[in-house]
Amino acid sequence: MKTACGSPVSESAGSAPAIEVRNLSRWFPGVHAVRDISFTVEPGQVIGFVGANGAGKTTTMRILATLDHPSSGEAFVCGHNVVTHPAEVRRCIGWMPDHYGTYGHMTVLEYLDFFARALGFGGEERIERIAEVMEFTDLTGLADRLIDALSKGMGQRLCLGRALLHDPEVLILDEPAAGLDPKARVELKHLIRLLAQEGKTVLISSHILSELGEMCDSLLFINQGRVIHHGSAESLRRGNSAASLIEVQITGSVAKLSAWATLSPHVTFREATKSGGRIEIDSVEPAVIASVLRRMIDDGIAVTDFHLQERKLEDAFIEILGEIEASGSPFVS
Repeated sequence: MKTACGSPVSESAGSAPAIEVRNLSRWFPGVHAVRDISFTVEPGQVIGFVGANGAGKTTTMRILATLDHPSSGEAFVCGHNVVTHPAEVRRCIGWMPDHYGTYGHMTVLEYLDFFARALGFGGEERIERIAEVMEFTDLTGLADRLIDALSKGMGQRLCLGRALLHDPEVLILDEPAAGLDPKARVELKHLIRLLAQEGKTVLISSHILSELGEMCDSLLFINQGRVIHHGSAESLRRGNSAASLIEVQITGSVAKLSAWATLSPHVTFREATKSGGRIEIDSVEPAVIASVLRRMIDDGIAVTDFHLQERKLEDAFIEILGEIEASGSPFVS
């Protein structure tokens, strides 16, 4: 399969985890940055890495990018040990740090050309690869612009382009949306979605949980150097509840909706709102929820909107931290 950057996705990527971390720890004098963490990322997954400043995200990512060594434990990328086979790891990853180095006196084209040469591309292959990357990151029209004249969003796209030059299987992106305006965040999110569609494995850290939830297969929460949760965004939004809270908007009397809910199986009326109310259905099964909506309409309730209310991911993160504090355990799930 051809990617947006021009070369085929490896057919053997599924034979081993894209990223595997086993009992990884890293400590510095007086600081235990990462504490015995383990997790696996399968090929083609997009994983959000979430935690407060100082939680251990960047340290873990630097180890995976072969820029630091673990104090104990092991880490593998594309089946290669990051300590014993760093060259093989570097060939299969694209690394985008939170603070990237640029040469302000260079143009966009000169910058990408410099790194393409450093990666060993020559002649027509180098020219074609740079053109593909510039087209993918929407930098073609900025080829002759000085890097010092780029906006923050343009600079982030350039850094992503640099990480994509050798068409890596795995991308490690440390806070790529930090400091971006809303338009630039949308553009970056679009690029990451395209990379996911092409089968790239992406490990991305961010503080913007709502955006991670839209583009990630699962979220990995880290706190004080420990992994405290690894699961899908959907499961986090739902929590452990066996019930569904539904926001209903209607035309007509809210009292009618309340009376209907009182007489209906599986349904409890929770509270009135300006244009309807919130009901609780004692199931999370889509078929049961759909049957409640059908009965509501069949019984003459004029429904204009009916949607599931989910927890915000930020609330889920805070709730998990609260459970840790209450239990006295460093781990939840």
